[in-house]
Amino acid sequence: MADNKFMHDSGCRDAVCIDAGRIYDSCSDKDCLEDLRVFFTEREQMVIDRAASVRPRNASVITTLIDIEPLPFNRGYFACDLTFFFNVEVEAITGRNCPPANLCGVCVFRKRVILFGSEGNVKVFSSEFREDRFDVQQPVSRNLPVCKVQVAEPIVLSACIVDPCDRKNCRCDCDCGCNSIPEGIANSFGGCFVDPEDGKAVYVTLGLFTIVQLVRNVQMLIPVFDFCIPTKDCSVSSGDEPCDMFRKMLFPIDEFFPPEQRHQKDRGKSGCDRK
Repeated sequence: MADNKFMHDSGCRDAVCIDAGRIYDSCSDKDCLEDLRVFFTEREQMVIDRAASVRPRNASVITTLIDIEPLPFNRGYFACDLTFFFNVEVEAITGRNCPPANLCGVCVFRKRVILFGSEGNVKVFSSEFREDRFDVQQPVSRNLPVCKVQVAEPIVLSACIVDPCDRKNCRCDCDCGCNSIPEGIANSFGGCFVDPEDGKAVYVTLGLFTIVQLVRNVQMLIPVFDFCIPTKDCSVSSGDEPCDMFRKMLFPIDEFFPPEQRHQKDRGKSGCDRK
């Protein structure tokens, strides 16, 4: 009763119970992925075999596969196995009088993260519709925390091409072969990836920033001030003249002045800086 009175005195109407995801544990990491093998389709591998050198251009994250399992000897902790798939674009130099060829390939990186996710030994049933279940109205799921991964676009630090005779001396952080690339990714590149033993290989070094979180749904009591009622009108009057609509637009200051420079100018006019 005292808690409810305090909430009313602070402007809160009431306290309600919600089911929301709580972050039990998280970590950030900065990985330098050295000598990742880039796999190409058969057509692009033929260009690599004729290339004398390669230059890095760009890299992006295609997807991340996540597997989570509890640790047997440390209750409440979970091992998150992450598999990253990168789309790497390089320029292949095939000759002095030939323009460079832009080629896209895939490289794979795996890592394991151990985080605390608390305990839960119940089975969860939900009436939410889901496909491929025995009973689509009440699918059952394990009460495991959910692992979420936030990945910034990787930075391509270097790229090199290696002759077949030198491939065995090249250090690789991940022994992932082309067979580990999912079929869906291979189809998006227009064919299967190859790993010829007598062909040249391309290795890249990537810089990767990640944040990994373990989230579990819990019931929490929170203060409620009011419902989120929209105040913005979605309708647009079709009778307005084009110039009338243009006059209502705000001046695009950020297009003319960089935000950082403008903020510094505003800080100079603040009361803290006045003499």
